[in-house]
Amino acid sequence: MIRISVVSTKDVVRKSIKIIVIILLLLSVIFITKISNKYLSKTELNTKRALSYLTEEITVMGDMNDIDFSKVYPEKILNQELGFSSIAKVEENNEEHNAEIDDSDEISKTENDNESDMIQTSTEEEQSNNESNEITISEVAENQSTEVIKSSYKESYNFETQGVKIKNESKYDLNTLNLSSSNCKVNNKNVIIFHTHTCESYTQTENNKYDTSGNYRTTDLSHSVARVGDVLESYLKSFDFNVIHDKTYHDYPAYNGSYGRSLKTVSALKEKNKNTEIIIDLHRDAMSDETYAPKVKIGDEYAAQIMFVIGTDGSGLEHNNWRKNLEFAIKVQKIGNEMYPGLFKPIIVRNARYNQHLSSAATIIEFGATGNTLEECEISAKYLAKVLEKAVE
Repeated sequence: MIRISVVSTKDVVRKSIKIIVIILLLLSVIFITKISNKYLSKTELNTKRALSYLTEEITVMGDMNDIDFSKVYPEKILNQELGFSSIAKVEENNEEHNAEIDDSDEISKTENDNESDMIQTSTEEEQSNNESNEITISEVAENQSTEVIKSSYKESYNFETQGVKIKNESKYDLNTLNLSSSNCKVNNKNVIIFHTHTCESYTQTENNKYDTSGNYRTTDLSHSVARVGDVLESYLKSFDFNVIHDKTYHDYPAYNGSYGRSLKTVSALKEKNKNTEIIIDLHRDAMSDETYAPKVKIGDEYAAQIMFVIGTDGSGLEHNNWRKNLEFAIKVQKIGNEMYPGLFKPIIVRNARYNQHLSSAATIIEFGATGNTLEECEISAKYLAKVLEKAVE
């Protein structure tokens, strides 16, 4: 018996459509998979960029491309925010200790971290107290003999140019950049001074006693780094600089997020003073050893040592000005080394941006450490003002 199957045209069409649909589905799956992989890689990049923005002020993170985000602990990040020291400890047997010191900064903790409570300006009472401490301007002598006071800590640096020592902790090879202080041109004597960590303070003395709001911190503007800023401002004005000194609290009552808040402040100041090039974020060093007091004797005065901290775009944030900022610091320090040898510690260059993208002569300047006194830092401020006068001529 012979069986004959009759295949209608409709059946052929239906089967053909099914096959085409299956093929289209397979192609769609392949296409979607490719798009998904591409999207996920972009999402990963954007996630890193977002985290870079959130943690720009955290110096321990280094190069964003090398971070295992599963091992980033907020408590550790906060406890190591802005440890700037460029020193390496010397062991008791006087052999150099090559490991870098854990120079974690102390944290002023707060239970309330609401945005509305983060920014607190000085009270009228504190402002009045600060204004009552008048600053006497004295002549700033040149050609003074200088002597760096011996410490149990040793300077650490890995690059030197034009006699200026630099501790490069960024991802860049500075040897390839052709850095030159002669490239730095500051066109005016306009200066903005502000403080990301306004409450940083120093070792108390008989004439410098204050109520603390944390470990080596105070909201009293006449005893914190804001006072050092006042002295720097006064001396710069005596050298015909135009100075804006902002003393807004950015680290009180909440410490975390200080750089985000100070960015808002300095951006607004820069917007109103567009031709200002020199922007100084004035700090003190966050060295964990409370006895550490880097100082230099200039003539008969003891001054706390000063340190530039320069940020780069190494964290992934846009920062086209960082080379100019570094050349500005090199220029100032080169002149300072000639005028007052030992006043400056090695410049630190880091991957974090530190809000320095706003200008071509922006920098963090560290005045002393917790072991220094306010009086020593005030003396440093007047000598820095003299150096800046020479650097901007």
